[in-house]
Amino acid sequence: MKALLVGLGSAGFSWYKRLRDKGLLAAVVETDASMKEKMGDDPFPFYTSLSEALEKEQLDFVVNVTSPMAHTVVNNAAFDKKLPVLCEKPISFDYEESIEVVERAAKENIPFMIAENYRRHAAVRKLKQLLDEGAIGRISAIDIVFYRYHHVQRKYTVSLLDDIGVHHFDMIRYLTGEEGKSVYADMYNPIGGWDEEGAIINTSALLEMADGVKVSYTGSIASRGEQTPWHGNWRIEGTEGTIQYENQEIHLIKDGVKETITNYSGVDTSDTLAEFLASLKEQRDSETSGADYLKSQTLVHFAKLSSAEGRKVEIKYPS
Repeated sequence: MKALLVGLGSAGFSWYKRLRDKGLLAAVVETDASMKEKMGDDPFPFYTSLSEALEKEQLDFVVNVTSPMAHTVVNNAAFDKKLPVLCEKPISFDYEESIEVVERAAKENIPFMIAENYRRHAAVRKLKQLLDEGAIGRISAIDIVFYRYHHVQRKYTVSLLDDIGVHHFDMIRYLTGEEGKSVYADMYNPIGGWDEEGAIINTSALLEMADGVKVSYTGSIASRGEQTPWHGNWRIEGTEGTIQYENQEIHLIKDGVKETITNYSGVDTSDTLAEFLASLKEQRDSETSGADYLKSQTLVHFAKLSSAEGRKVEIKYPS
């Protein structure tokens, strides 16, 4: 299996090293020719033209780590060659465009996966296992808090939900096994936030899932206080106990007794690349296929709509 890596920025270079070290890298595409210096003396072909690379190289799949605004162009170019794609999130900042990309991949039977990695963390997999086994009975409510100071310079305005919160919304879907039913959200740039047009730094949201479970979400990327982990801190209430996932540690509380879970055996801890390759080999949909990830992006889309309209909205998924 050989991959074409498209994009050699900070995230792209991490992917470069991963693909190189696993013997999976065929060539690199990066429009900024100066970035070739990152490759040192490595002998891999370097292109500034995606079309040229796709014509000249013998490839099995594409890894798309370009800026979000370029994702669709790269994905469609790969689809034109019937090449499977592993793409960094988001599919696109444009929700309707995201739907079109997913629909094309499905129509043409081209494997398409988003590199959604939060749910692949060992502690999150263990948390899912405990919930599925009924460790706290039936989930009754979830409370999530996320506080970081995350002001980065990019070629686009960073939004909390687009950048980080979508990971948390994906975790909600993964851990509950349910899809969203409705959302009421307030998204804003707080006093003391940064001066960027369109900046959406803080979010408060109440999600109701299809089974009636309500999820309270509070997040900020402008917090100057004690920082939570990137996963956030979670309190999951159940009919027979509570699980607190704090600082990436799992605490199970039942009948007044608190147990810290440290044994993560029996859970799948493979990363996004391993899952993508396994899905290709086994000819199945990947766990975070474009179609599945679109459901997490749908939660973000309707949270934005709710905030813009100042009301609770019903969540409608693409047919």
